[in-house]
Amino acid sequence: MAGDSDVDLDGTRALVTGGTSGLGLAMARALATAGATVVITSRSAERAAAAAAQLPGALGVAADAGDEVSVARAADQAWSRLGGLDLLVNNAGLGMRAVNPRFMVEPQGFWDVPAASFRAVIGVNLTGYFLMAREVTPRMLDAGSGRIVNISMNHTTMIRRGFVPYGPSRAGAEALSRIMAADLADSPVRVNMLLPGGATDTGMVPPGDRPAGLTLIDPAVMGPPIVWLASPAARDVHDERIVATGFEAWLAGRTWNIP
Repeated sequence: MAGDSDVDLDGTRALVTGGTSGLGLAMARALATAGATVVITSRSAERAAAAAAQLPGALGVAADAGDEVSVARAADQAWSRLGGLDLLVNNAGLGMRAVNPRFMVEPQGFWDVPAASFRAVIGVNLTGYFLMAREVTPRMLDAGSGRIVNISMNHTTMIRRGFVPYGPSRAGAEALSRIMAADLADSPVRVNMLLPGGATDTGMVPPGDRPAGLTLIDPAVMGPPIVWLASPAARDVHDERIVATGFEAWLAGRTWNIP
């Protein structure tokens, strides 16, 4: 019952940051295929438009996740072009390749990480989530409903050797998500986290440096849970941390499925 093909999202308006590749594109495609109208962002307006052209009814806008002015402009464009937003998927991020291209085989000590690289990753992966949610949340509160899904990762990756600043940035985003959920607990806006459940077959992991035996997860695994989180069935789901690879089991174990 959790497959994205089983859910009709006609009329749902979604904004997926960093939606031009990897997990973002997989989620945007699943949402659009289920009937949602989707806006995807990229730092490049041309890249955003090209990716959106692959999806039914999708739109692309430029947004630098770490820049306050750029984020505010993108939120304004998405809200006005869709006439509102029902779902924000905070996904835009920089991976370890931006800091150490060979991080998989030659991990770098935190003391060798340039301060500028640390700030850049934190600025996109953590501050970017905050900035976009800060723009969208007041509008959702005024509208009387809304959902925010923050994309996270495995806890083991957050503390993995050689993963400064990516690990801390995602750990911070997870803490941010929990606080957002607490702040919005008595409101009509729902906040949840979603993560793949392991290393995914995206540009985040360099093809030439993948250890022997490493099995990568298809980004499409994010489709069913993100579509379900956008559906009426998830209207009361709040402050959950959902692992995509275990989504079916998690859903089956929810109390509403107990006879």
